Amino acid sequence: MIKKKVLNPNRIRQIEGGFGFIPHRFLTDEFLASLLQEEILLYFFLILASDRYGLSFYSYDAICSFLQLSVDEYVTARDGLIRKDLIAFDGTLFQVLALPPEPVFETPPASFPHSVKRQRNAEVSHLIQQSLWEAHDGRGGH
Repeated sequence: MIKKKVLNPNRIRQIEGGFGFIPHRFLTDEFLASLLQEEILLYFFLILASDRYGLSFYSYDAICSFLQLSVDEYVTARDGLIRKDLIAFDGTLFQVLALPPEPVFETPPASFPHSVKRQRNAEVSHLIQQSLWEAHDGRGGH
C-alpha cells in the first residue's frame, strides 16, 4: 500500500468561499466514460461555477470564451448533458443535478466514427477498472 504524505505543506487546499464537488460515483459508475470531451469540459465548468444548489447563470458566450468552444460545440455539449440527465437548463439558468441511478450512453453522432467512439470508451473503462483493481489490491492510494 502506498503511504501518502503531504508534498507541500504550505500549499494545502482549503475551502474558502464557494465549493464545488464531484461525487466519486461519477468515476466509479462510469458517468465520466459516458461523456464526450466537450461534455466533460462543460460539466466541470458548471460544477465550478455553481452555488450549493448546483445553480449558475453564465451566458453561452462567456462559457464559450472560458472553455474555448465554438457555439456549435457548446450547444452539442449542453444538449448532451441534458439528455444524459446531468444538468437542467431553462434558457438562462443551469442546474447541475444529483447523479441519476446510472449513466446514459448515447450512440455517437454520424460525424464521429463508431469504431473510434467504441475504442475510446473501452480504453477509458479499462483504465478506470485497472485503477480500481490496483486500489482494491492495496497497490493504489485512497
